[in-house]
Amino acid sequence: MLPLPDSLQHLPTNRVPLTTENFVSGILPPVACYFATAFLVQLPRTQLARLALWPITAILAFRAATSLDMCMGQPKLNFLNIDLQLSMFCIAARTFEWTVRTKPFIRVVQQSSSDLPKRNFVLDALDLACSLRGCGWDWSQGLYVPPETHSTSSRLAFATSNLVSGLKHSFLCGAIHSAVQSFSPHTFGSVNGGTIFDDSLPPHFRYLRSSIIATLCAFGIYSVLRAGYELTVVLCVLLFRQHPDQCPPSFDSPWRATSLREFWSQRWHQWFRRLFIFFGGQPLSLLFGRIGGVIGAFLASGFFHHLALLAINPSSEMWRMLLPFGMMGAGVVIERAVAGNKAGGWMGWTWTMCWLVLWGNMMVDGWARAGMLGGSSILDSATPVRQPIERLVRTFDEYLHEC
Repeated sequence: MLPLPDSLQHLPTNRVPLTTENFVSGILPPVACYFATAFLVQLPRTQLARLALWPITAILAFRAATSLDMCMGQPKLNFLNIDLQLSMFCIAARTFEWTVRTKPFIRVVQQSSSDLPKRNFVLDALDLACSLRGCGWDWSQGLYVPPETHSTSSRLAFATSNLVSGLKHSFLCGAIHSAVQSFSPHTFGSVNGGTIFDDSLPPHFRYLRSSIIATLCAFGIYSVLRAGYELTVVLCVLLFRQHPDQCPPSFDSPWRATSLREFWSQRWHQWFRRLFIFFGGQPLSLLFGRIGGVIGAFLASGFFHHLALLAINPSSEMWRMLLPFGMMGAGVVIERAVAGNKAGGWMGWTWTMCWLVLWGNMMVDGWARAGMLGGSSILDSATPVRQPIERLVRTFDEYLHEC
């Protein structure tokens, strides 16, 4: 793999703590450009204006992503810098796609009956900017939308169900995070980072331990993303009066997937599907056909996750994300070559989970080495809840080392 220039591999580290002043001067300008582009892309004959606006948007987003310290000097809150960096990347990437588009975006689903019958381009721009999946827009054709699991009898019932589920998954995420950190609180369980592979254990116990850690991390990520989405839905429905149909679930029981294709295209969240297809899948499909499109989308995902690591550890190695995500794409290609569209049943489930755990080990190890697993969680101050979890994990870990 050819090395990239340092300017592309590493982001500047001289961040300044977030203040009201630099929030207004640093974060609001790219956000304003983002909403302006979302407004313009709905109107005909605005591409020249979008072409003029995009370089400004990209420069402002890059400046915000690399110059502000959202964690206020507290390493355990470094995940806030991840959120900032990925948000600014999405702003630059999405506005680029909107800039090169020649035809306006069109709403294909009518708004709820409580909305004004005449189209409101400002509200539609807000919806477009906040809708990563594009539910209700012409550009999201082919998107899988999971079946609704919350009560939709009324806005209040829908919001209440999401609130209860969001709080439940927040607690579950905190419990899982505490368990993962307890395996090695002074290495990968801290902000200093470290590998999840314990060389003091024989190979079979070493990979059993790392696979348990990787699986816990997968459920932890599922829980925190679901909790964040559902708590946001509560605000959207009650405060912004969105209809429940505009807020479909993000996940569809990923552990039930019986093929890699089903896992990644339906059961896992599809928030960045469009970005990965546009920046990775479409370019490589022009060169290598369908296989190139599949691999390209996963490589784009790997690069996206590498950007997340750069926010907390500028020395992170890109291959640690590109390889496991690329192999997820390779697995989808292999699966189709062997089973076509007939993968399923218990054999399909076994194949899917084994492949996910195999390359998930490397994926999580990359996060662990960067110090991502050492951040704070909702249970940090809940000692009575955290202590039994830590005790159970340490007992199990001691058992592995004594065997």
